[in-house]
Amino acid sequence: MHVSVVKESGHRERRVALTPVGVEKLTKAGHTVVAEAGCGQAAGFTDEDYRASGAEVADRRSVLATAGVVVGIDVVRSGVGSDHVLVGLVDPLWRAAEVAELAATGATVLSLELIPRITRAQTMDVLSSTATVAGYEAVLMAASTLQKMFPLLMTAAGTVPAARTLVLGAGVAGLQAIATAKRLGSIVEGYDVRPAAAEQIESVGGRSIKLDLDTAGSEDAGGYAKAQEAEVNLRQQQMLTPYVAGSDIVITTASIPGVRSPELVTAAMVEQMRPGSVIIDLAAERGGNCTLTEADRTVIHQGVTILGPTDLPSRSATTASKMFANNVISLLTHLCDEEGVLRIDTDDEITAGTLVAAGGRIVHPRVADAVARTAAPPTTQG
Repeated sequence: MHVSVVKESGHRERRVALTPVGVEKLTKAGHTVVAEAGCGQAAGFTDEDYRASGAEVADRRSVLATAGVVVGIDVVRSGVGSDHVLVGLVDPLWRAAEVAELAATGATVLSLELIPRITRAQTMDVLSSTATVAGYEAVLMAASTLQKMFPLLMTAAGTVPAARTLVLGAGVAGLQAIATAKRLGSIVEGYDVRPAAAEQIESVGGRSIKLDLDTAGSEDAGGYAKAQEAEVNLRQQQMLTPYVAGSDIVITTASIPGVRSPELVTAAMVEQMRPGSVIIDLAAERGGNCTLTEADRTVIHQGVTILGPTDLPSRSATTASKMFANNVISLLTHLCDEEGVLRIDTDDEITAGTLVAAGGRIVHPRVADAVARTAAPPTTQG
């Protein structure tokens, strides 16, 4: 393969899709790598690091001039053509219109968000890697914002009670947040609409909140949470209100692929919290789990601080880049045949599940449906 790694142009994005160690793995396998100048600088990797690992370093035009694989974090911004195979974060179910434009370039597009959740694809699971970093960083942000210390302390000046943390959503990000808050000494509770998550919450040190709700069918075949009926959501909000009110920190992580983030914390629930409390909303990019969240802005409502950061993985850019690069290399290795030649084999479950576009058209059924909904004219009533 000829692999190109581009410099990210997204606002606040400090990660790079392929690290120097990743370059070394690819070149040792016989592949060639070209890195855009400065691509790893924000993550702590210099151009000289890339050269020492076996990559050529060039400007963007030169990087994209040769046919082959292009890896990036946000490949929708890459500016590629029909002789390129794109591998990166595409978010095709949410950014359907942009993906349709990308498909029109003729590029072959592989979306890492769509990696099937099967055993042999675990090493390629970018969403889990990204969520691990986001959950960790969310707790650090909460700790630096809260005007209290996390652990229980016995001091000469008296006893300092432990902070109370509530994590809503027990996917990878939520579980990492629970574990991190517990390590810092907080009392931690967790809740997830999926009943199976209760054991996972307790396994990382949290106390699982169990609500008297009918949540059958709350999980899809891929292990992701599904949207719930409005009546169930309303009862869930009512039953969670005392837990939210009693917490110093609420971290929300609930998301559903391709749709707006579910509303877990209403304005009325926020108003029950003590002044000085903090909400960190990891779902801010798609509207937020809290009604009052504004992406990348600080909102203070009746003394409660609500933060909706969209760049948490980039705040640990070095670690996040290493994890991302390992996932990418695992996928590229899987896509190559025994001679190291890239093959797009749609009979393979991983390839078929990840392939979004080829030959100038959308080939993934779910993405095609999302594009069709985006393109459909609004209905009128008369």
